[in-house]
Amino acid sequence: MDIVIQYLAHPFVRYAFIVGILIAFCSSLLGVTLVLKRMSYIGDGLSHVAFGALAIASVLKLSDNMIIILPVTVLCAVLLLAAGQNTVIKGDAAIAMLSVGALAFGYLLMNIFSTSSNLAGDVCSTLFGSTSILTLRQNEVYLCLVVSVVVVIVFVLFYNKIFAVTFDENFAKASGVRVGFYNVLIAVIIAAIIVMAMNLVGSLLISALVIFPAMASMRVFKSFRAVTISSAVFSVVCAASGIIISIIAQTPVGATIVACDAVMFGLFCALGRITGK
Repeated sequence: MDIVIQYLAHPFVRYAFIVGILIAFCSSLLGVTLVLKRMSYIGDGLSHVAFGALAIASVLKLSDNMIIILPVTVLCAVLLLAAGQNTVIKGDAAIAMLSVGALAFGYLLMNIFSTSSNLAGDVCSTLFGSTSILTLRQNEVYLCLVVSVVVVIVFVLFYNKIFAVTFDENFAKASGVRVGFYNVLIAVIIAAIIVMAMNLVGSLLISALVIFPAMASMRVFKSFRAVTISSAVFSVVCAASGIIISIIAQTPVGATIVACDAVMFGLFCALGRITGK
């Protein structure tokens, strides 16, 4: 604890801690909805799209790569989540094709137009997380805080509608719920979270923040509200634990957080079996 307290005295460590917890919390809220809609893999697909957009931004040498990454990721999220079930290529197949295609084109562009002397290191950092989470500026922390507050407000205000759209879109539509609008809303929010999470766990590990908390909570709890609350607590605890462990053990932040998620998932599975859930 002395080591942790010493590290927390530095502003950049506090920034990483705050952002990591906020991203994990927001991911867990929408993770329950995505898992129940059988779209949990969308996090992985969108992270690869963001990787491809990042490669394009790097080629164009943009000072602010969010100008390309965020709009492209949001557009793909809307296409996958809002329209993916009504197209010729259904949701899971569309996600797989888009994921692999974006990853391949992104890596190809980075190879062809690379100006870095350590391309392999740059790609590895982007895919598995990097130390950029420890170099966050104050304005980036404020941006993450604003996005997190918006996510929470939207989730609370439209909780009943999201619940209806999650379980039965046809019934929700017959009841007068604007299913298309809420699917687009979910898609936009999850895309924003994915883009924020790239610095934390990298493109290949983002889906863990979405899937593990929801799946673990479903081993023990049965109601939508209980699963959502449990998922949020699970995600925040694992994120905080992962960051602290990575500081003490000098391990990669993203991989450590996901490892904590996996261990906690095992514990929840055992607890569910013991309690007969």
